[in-house]
Amino acid sequence: MAFVCPVCARPLCLEGRVYRCVGGHAFDLAAAGYVNLFLTQTSSAKRHGDDKRMIRARKEFLDTGAYACLSGPLVEKSLALLPEKGTFLDAGCGEGHYTAILADKLAESGKEATLLGVDLSKEAVIYAAKRKRKIAFAVASVYHLPLADESVDLVWNIFSPLAEEEYLRVLKKGGHLLRAYPLEEHLMGLKEQVYEQVYENKPEEKELAGLRLMETTEIRSALQLEGNEQIMALFSMTPYYYKTSASDQQKLAGLQRLNTPIAFGLSLYRKEG
Repeated sequence: MAFVCPVCARPLCLEGRVYRCVGGHAFDLAAAGYVNLFLTQTSSAKRHGDDKRMIRARKEFLDTGAYACLSGPLVEKSLALLPEKGTFLDAGCGEGHYTAILADKLAESGKEATLLGVDLSKEAVIYAAKRKRKIAFAVASVYHLPLADESVDLVWNIFSPLAEEEYLRVLKKGGHLLRAYPLEEHLMGLKEQVYEQVYENKPEEKELAGLRLMETTEIRSALQLEGNEQIMALFSMTPYYYKTSASDQQKLAGLQRLNTPIAFGLSLYRKEG
């Protein structure tokens, strides 16, 4: 187990179904197979992370393979970057779709590695843990990672909050950060069905303090969705659903066919020694 105690930062060891540190702090292993390492007193929010509707929609949509144009290059780059017996962290893992693909490809390659995933949403981590891959999942904030300094070889930041100071802290010297984010035209076809005025996504700032940008790849494709269920799953997994009025949400209620561009940036960084 590579997680450390969120209270005192000492290593956690599994004793039966309880993770303990030498400082006397204990965290139960949930029946679904994850551990909750989020200190709720650090946040006044009533809900932490994405809710059940968004998580379920994301799982249903991504598991169709609709974003395979992203998962393929993402996993291929990661297999090349991750050293034998290295440590990997998906920071903001959501329901574990991409992490599970990486675990399967690692198993096929015969390479051994420690795979970790954290997300602030308990609902997301439950879904992730139930995939039953050899991945250790924890409920935790990416801004307070339950990991030791310089303990990780590769960090993923896939459509999740960018906690660059924490990533820099936990990465080993020579370790890598791999980011995925939407490009300007991503899901424009979906937005055109909902909004009167449609704006492109803001360009991402690619330079990160303390990390060297090695390369950026732009991935572009198109989705042709058939049936309202799949269209609503896509809409419900995006932040747009929760920022859209009920009347605008209704514009998609009877839509049976949707064509939209999808566009992703994939940036690779290295922590210099």
